[in-house]
Amino acid sequence: MIRSALLLALLGAVPLSHAAPDLKTVAERSAFVQTGRYDEVIKLCAAFQVAYPKAVRCIDFGTTPEGRPMKALVVTRTGAMTAQAAAKRALPVVLVQGGIHAGEIDGKDAGFLALREVLENRAAPGALDKQVLLFVPVFNIDGHERFKKWNRPNQRGPVEIGWRTTAQNFNLNRDYAKADSPEMQAMLNLVNAWDPLAYIDLHVTDGAKFEHDVSIQVEPVHSADSELRQIGLALRSGVLADITAQGSMPQPFYMSFVDTDNPASGFADGVSDPRFSTGYFPLRNRLAMLVETHSWKDYATRVRVTRNAVVAILAQVAEHGTAWRQATLQADARAAKLAGADLPLTYKTTDKVRMIDFRGYAYSRTPSEVSGQLMTRYDETRPQIWRVPVRDEIVPDAMARAPLAGYVVPPAQAAMVAAKLKLHGISFRTLAASKDSFAVETFRAEKATFGAGSVESHQRLALAGQWKAEPRTLAKGSLFVPIGQPKARLVLALFEPLAPDSMVAWGNFNNAFERKEYMEDYVAEDVARAMLAADPALAARFQSRLDTDPAFAKSAAARLEFFAKLHESWDERYSLYPVMRTAVAP
Repeated sequence: MIRSALLLALLGAVPLSHAAPDLKTVAERSAFVQTGRYDEVIKLCAAFQVAYPKAVRCIDFGTTPEGRPMKALVVTRTGAMTAQAAAKRALPVVLVQGGIHAGEIDGKDAGFLALREVLENRAAPGALDKQVLLFVPVFNIDGHERFKKWNRPNQRGPVEIGWRTTAQNFNLNRDYAKADSPEMQAMLNLVNAWDPLAYIDLHVTDGAKFEHDVSIQVEPVHSADSELRQIGLALRSGVLADITAQGSMPQPFYMSFVDTDNPASGFADGVSDPRFSTGYFPLRNRLAMLVETHSWKDYATRVRVTRNAVVAILAQVAEHGTAWRQATLQADARAAKLAGADLPLTYKTTDKVRMIDFRGYAYSRTPSEVSGQLMTRYDETRPQIWRVPVRDEIVPDAMARAPLAGYVVPPAQAAMVAAKLKLHGISFRTLAASKDSFAVETFRAEKATFGAGSVESHQRLALAGQWKAEPRTLAKGSLFVPIGQPKARLVLALFEPLAPDSMVAWGNFNNAFERKEYMEDYVAEDVARAMLAADPALAARFQSRLDTDPAFAKSAAARLEFFAKLHESWDERYSLYPVMRTAVAP
């Protein structure tokens, strides 16, 4: 009794600062009714490092536009607490990211829960001995702090959550390729430093009401390096099997109907463009997984399912990560040899259909007295098997042939482009001297269509045309971007004018397609008459156009422009894409 009393007295004298930190979240303490504010992330990040000083480092990797620190936890029992140490030891790195859409916040609370259990060896025992985990609890931090009820009316819990977009109103899951936001720039710097084998993007889906609780999508499975697709498929299959064994009913496709609000229309799988995480990382020869829990499941269920997915990922990487990492390095080597290859810029889903049994609920579709359209009402007390079509055969669509050497960016655009390339970890060099009459290919747009409205702060641009051989002067200070590098597919995606997320498609070169100089009509009239009188062949071409093209014949502007384009005063750079391709390195 004396010993026990003495022990209790000694424990009572221990300062609170030495007590074991509380690693439970607000979500856990509230029985998953609430989620914490960002100050909880800051506290937990530090607390995990205190509790596990040999296995956790709390780091800052950026600052948001509103001045908040961007926190990540480096978690491993290998001792490799820096990117350099992880690379030196050839350790697979997994980056798990929550809260890119801050209303879809399951990943934050599930990640902390999984982290605690893995560190305690109660889940995926030994997994941290074989890999490094980078956990970013909240990516969209400023959006997370736009915190209130009803930020996602089509989601069950928690009571108050953050907002979908950033303080600058960027949707971060449309920003991987264009990298406008400070948050994405910080994330790409983190990615460039650590080179994760797999990037795990944790979301909550929207959509109808049904029993399935999560979708797991991985790329490359349908896209990018053909040999790496087997690794993507293995990761997806392993995680699906693991979480199914824990009671989930997952699907490997995004569970959104082909026709909105019509269950009978079924589902169509696809490959995302590189503005999305799962479209971007395969272009770097790395794995990307999109975890989408179902919004109509309660928050406790969604956190549990997300936690199970994170644990399954860590277990799979512990078992296979070393071999998978080696496979990505082999894909890097193959990508560096893609010069001259025909490569997909986009993918499409074919019309091939298979029927599946899908666990839904009884529903009715009746006209709405409010909107006037058909409205679907679900009865969640009556589970029902839906026999629905799925289209999941995915094939290349738009193609481009990679240049034999690379791309050349003129000095006027070099600073803007160089900044983008650095963010993506793409190699380039600056020309130290001019090259006169250098053999290149140029792209002169036959048609340029500007977007009618703003998209993510940009006016997008759609071009029609093709590359054609043309000698041009390569000025000193131009950038040469070789295609012969591991990120060759990403280079193609950023520079090919018909690629959906190229720099030109996002409007970075719009000025090149805006006409800035004109010939007055009265001057053009005299110029046209002089040209017709001097060139009978031109006169015949003009008359033929009048005879065969009624719209041209009726348009005074088009008729005068016919001659203006042939005059020495015409701006030869108008509608010329500034970037060039070359078959020979300058």
